[in-house]
Amino acid sequence: MTGSLRHSYSIAIAGCGPAGLAAALLLYRAGHSVTLFERFDVPRPIGSGLMLQPTGMAVLDAMGLLERVARHGARIDGLLGLQEQGRCALDSPYRNLGTDEFGMGIHRASLFAVLYEAVAEAGIDIRTSQDIVSTHADARERRFVFSDGSRSDGFDLAVDASGWSSALGERERGLLQFGALWATVELDPADPFAGNLLEQRYDRAARMVGVLPTGRRSLEGPREAAFFWSLRGVDHEAWRTAGLEAWKHEVRRMWPETACLLDRIDSEEHLTFARYAHRTAPGPNGHRFIRIGDAWHCASPQLGQGANMALLDAWGLARGLAQGRTIDEGLRLAARWRSDHVRLYQAVTRFFTPLYQSTAAMPALLRDRMLMPLSRVWPGKPLQARIMSGLFGWPLQTLGLEQPDYRALAQAISA
Repeated sequence: MTGSLRHSYSIAIAGCGPAGLAAALLLYRAGHSVTLFERFDVPRPIGSGLMLQPTGMAVLDAMGLLERVARHGARIDGLLGLQEQGRCALDSPYRNLGTDEFGMGIHRASLFAVLYEAVAEAGIDIRTSQDIVSTHADARERRFVFSDGSRSDGFDLAVDASGWSSALGERERGLLQFGALWATVELDPADPFAGNLLEQRYDRAARMVGVLPTGRRSLEGPREAAFFWSLRGVDHEAWRTAGLEAWKHEVRRMWPETACLLDRIDSEEHLTFARYAHRTAPGPNGHRFIRIGDAWHCASPQLGQGANMALLDAWGLARGLAQGRTIDEGLRLAARWRSDHVRLYQAVTRFFTPLYQSTAAMPALLRDRMLMPLSRVWPGKPLQARIMSGLFGWPLQTLGLEQPDYRALAQAISA
């Protein structure tokens, strides 16, 4: 990492998601004393598949973990979305970047396992069953306050990496209308899906079904995919009442080829309903305190940026502390380096999400009649690819990161 360590700090991190684990490992390697606090009895991932973009892969590569992650992932060369009638509504291949980049579909458990294993190998202290409700600071220390009224030891710095439902933020503000049902399903070589594409089908913008290849959680195990269906939060109970077969019938009507995947979903317990929020904390950093990842900025997963933004935040935090003369100066540097990219993608995601998840007719018309034609010509083609890849706004250059060797990465994925 660019920069030299000026001070060694004691740092408390709330949350064992990608942001918290990556930050813990980076800060520990930089010479800081790190303690992770986790509310679960056993740290574990939540969710199904995610997209690793060139931004997140650049961080993992700089951490020396990308090859380990890649062994479990699936190469994604683009996004393809069709209307029910077969008309193209989204076509965004990574080749439009004009370089070698691609994305990677991966199960959250696979990314978690690599990061958690690296943290455990480093011997970083992880304290479980710690339900944090607030944080308290004086002139010299910062402490976490737990639900039973007790407090943690004093630390030089506290980091909130506990996700969009963080107790240290505003849990209900910005809750989005649409969530999604997610399932992890095994893939068969005969399945009628491209193994290198995130594929989606749309009924206007009111319904969306998608398939994302996610590689193998176990190197000896089967290839898998994340299967998802957009659903409004207010409709979840009605979906449960209607029953699994009624839902399968609706999905098959939209995308008949998914029948083979639906046959592998044999109960409601196979599906998890996820809610999302779109909000940005007014200021990520305060006195001996900073938010990173979804605790700072959360959004719809439509652009697939969540884990990638979290990894960038973790890298920025470690780099800021390495270059700042004091803790608070380091936090200001970290926030400044990341703020423009965060604001940019919060705005872009706010614009794009209704085009694919909305009960109104106009967003889908705008998507199909205006944006889709523009995306097929210059400068729409490279611009769309840069937005999708997370590279819009030059985040890697700002943080002193370099692109990984994609040719070597492709070999690691296919091994």
